[in-house]
Amino acid sequence: MKEPQAFGQALQAKLEKFQAFKKPIQLGSIDFSSRLLLAPMAGICNLPYRLLMEDLGAGGTVSELISCHGINYGNQRTLEMLKIDPLEKNVGIQLFGEDAEAMARAAVVAETYGPKFLDINMGCPVNKVVSKGGGSALMKEIKNLAPLFEKVRSQIKIPLSIKIRTGWDASTLNAGEIIKIAKESGIEWVAIHGRTRTQQYTGLADWNFIENLNEIKKLPLIGNGDLHHPYGVSERLQNTQCDALMIARGALRNPFIFIESLDPSYANQKRSIFTGNDYWEVIQRLYFYVTETFPEERTSLVQLRKLIVWFAAGFPHAAAFRSQIFTCQVLSDTMKITEDYFKSLGDSQKFINYDEVFMSSGHG
Repeated sequence: MKEPQAFGQALQAKLEKFQAFKKPIQLGSIDFSSRLLLAPMAGICNLPYRLLMEDLGAGGTVSELISCHGINYGNQRTLEMLKIDPLEKNVGIQLFGEDAEAMARAAVVAETYGPKFLDINMGCPVNKVVSKGGGSALMKEIKNLAPLFEKVRSQIKIPLSIKIRTGWDASTLNAGEIIKIAKESGIEWVAIHGRTRTQQYTGLADWNFIENLNEIKKLPLIGNGDLHHPYGVSERLQNTQCDALMIARGALRNPFIFIESLDPSYANQKRSIFTGNDYWEVIQRLYFYVTETFPEERTSLVQLRKLIVWFAAGFPHAAAFRSQIFTCQVLSDTMKITEDYFKSLGDSQKFINYDEVFMSSGHG
C-alpha cells in the first residue's frame, strides 16, 4: 500500500503535543512504541483499522481472531484476514482453535505473512467458538495447555503470546495457574481481560484480580477491561503494575484514546481538543486504507459505515446522522453526508454515557 496523504497541519500539531508522553515498552523480545496497545476485536481489527490506530498512537495492534481450521482448509476469506501491510510496525496475528496439531500447522502459515508475534485466543466467550473447544473453553482443561503451547512454540520462530480471562466462572479463577504453565512452555507475555467467561462483557472488569497477579508476576502482563475513556485509562496507566494495557471498545468511539490517555493533566480535564474537523480527517485516512484494502465498493461501504457511526457517538445529533448513514447505499454519498456532519460540529464536545452497555455481544 502507498503512503497515505499526511494529516493537515492543525491535526498534526495536536497529535505531536502527545508524542513526548509516549514511552516505549519491551514485552519479551518485542519493542512496542507505547504501553497502550489495541486489543484484538472480531470483525473490527482488520488491516485498515489497525493501520489507523497505529497512526493515532497505538503502541501495537493484534488482528481479529482467525480460525486455525479456516487457515488449514485454505479458506480464501480466512487467508485474506492474515494479510499484513508493510506500513504496520507492531502487529500480531491472533489464532483460535482447540487442537494442538491444527493450531501448530496454522501458526506456520500465519508466520509467513510477516507478523511480529502470534497470539493464542483463550478469551473469546461466544458460543460458536467455545462450543468447539476454542477461546475461553481452553481455560477449562488446563492439562491440555502445555502440549498446545509447546507444539505451537516449536513450529515458529517469532514470539508467542496468549490472551486469557480471569477464569471460566467465579468458582474457577485459574489465570494464575495458566500463566505458570505459559511461562514453562515458552510463552513470552500474557494479556488478561478482567472478566470470567460467564460474565461475557457484562459487569465490571476485576482489576484487583489483575493487580494481584502482578504481585507474583511470572511473565510480562497486559491488563484489559473497561478502558473506555482517556481519564480512566490514564489513571489506570499511572497506578497499574501491568507492563502494558490493551484498549478494545474504548477505541471505537474515541480513535484518539491512545494518545489522549498519555498526558495525565490533559486526561483529568475530561475535555478533548479534537474537533469534528479532526474526526473528518481521520475518516478520510480510514477511507484511504479501506478502499486500498477492499476494492469492492459494497465491502468498503460496510467496513467504513460501522466505524464512522461509532466515531460519531456522543456528538450532537449523532442519532439522526446514524439514520442517514445506514439508509445510504452509495459510498461517495455516504462520505459526503459524513463530511457535512463532522464539519458542522464546530467545537462541539462528545458526551458519552459510559454507564450504558456498549458492544456487549462477543467481539473478541
